[in-house]
Amino acid sequence: MRALVWKDLLEEFRARYAINTLLMFALTTLVMVSFAVGIDTLTPKLHGALLWIIIFFAAMSGLARPFVKEEERGSAHALRLSAAPELIFAGKFFFNLLLAGALTALIWPLYYMMMAPPPVRPGLFLLLLLAGIFCLAAATTILAAIVARAGGENTLLPILSFPLLLPALVMAINGTAAVMNQGSWDEVKQVLLFLTSYGAVLLTASLLLFGYAWND
Repeated sequence: MRALVWKDLLEEFRARYAINTLLMFALTTLVMVSFAVGIDTLTPKLHGALLWIIIFFAAMSGLARPFVKEEERGSAHALRLSAAPELIFAGKFFFNLLLAGALTALIWPLYYMMMAPPPVRPGLFLLLLLAGIFCLAAATTILAAIVARAGGENTLLPILSFPLLLPALVMAINGTAAVMNQGSWDEVKQVLLFLTSYGAVLLTASLLLFGYAWND
């Protein structure tokens, strides 16, 4: 599992395909939104919606790449012979988690500079972001494998991911609005509990089903 994560990280550092694609999408969307709606009329709820929509669609443009490149180069057959499906899933999941975390770490400072959202409580907001990207990686890892096997590259991933991630996105938006309204820990705790529980369910189901998606 560590070898697979390290391999994907080295490939990404050399080519920078995924992170450049994700960052360019996020930057383009931020520029368009800032010019279209301005920054003075947005409520905390709208700020939360825009932030998570940008994170979601930016992530969808790159999170399928770890499996797509394996199918394109034919190395997926070597992976199937080298390791159990559970280990392959774990390696790709942790890589997607790192990639989504890096993307969010780049998006938030850009969003803060360009959209001027209300001040947030750093600790609560960081926990909310971590719970959100955990759900994102948990849902997209197995779906990226299915998309790669279907030959759809990145085009099918948003379509397949959106129904699964819609509850998590709605809760993340509500939690972000609460944090921007200087809400208390009790207000955000329910959102964090839902996101972590929902992400754990997605991760467990994906781990149980990954072997069928990977080998068939």
